[in-house]
Amino acid sequence: MKLYQLRSIQVLPISIEEAWEFLSDPKNLQVITPSQMGFHILSGAEKSMHAGQIIQYIVKPFPFMTTRWVTEITHVREGSYFVDEQRFGPYALWHHKHFLKPVDQGVEMEDVIDYKLPLGFIGALFHPILVKKQLLEIFRYRERKLSQLFGTIHGENSSLTIKTI
Repeated sequence: MKLYQLRSIQVLPISIEEAWEFLSDPKNLQVITPSQMGFHILSGAEKSMHAGQIIQYIVKPFPFMTTRWVTEITHVREGSYFVDEQRFGPYALWHHKHFLKPVDQGVEMEDVIDYKLPLGFIGALFHPILVKKQLLEIFRYRERKLSQLFGTIHGENSSLTIKTI
């Protein structure tokens, strides 16, 4: 069983309150997801984020596949972090931690996703040629979109890695 981890860090020139307001609103996930993903929220985004919240989406992870994705917000500490976990969807495991912390120039946003692919050996074969590539594209898109929405900090680099753990 291979477990993978994606880690993304980005610094934006906004306050922690602005970052939290945007990132904790499930409706904004559609804003920072590439349109070719066919992302659409079906239910669960009507109320502000809270532990136990169930959110249902339709997503098209690959051109030949449309699926329903159900996540639960399992932990929330306002202005600091939240965790979403897949309950049903394309992954055998999806555990996504979102951290915010104030820094001199604004706010540092860190995403840590631990995930496992279905289908054992076959899923592991698809990771480097399909899944890893797609996840990197999605998070690079998010980085560009957040920079367009909130600006950038001169000299600040973002970081995006996927590794097997």
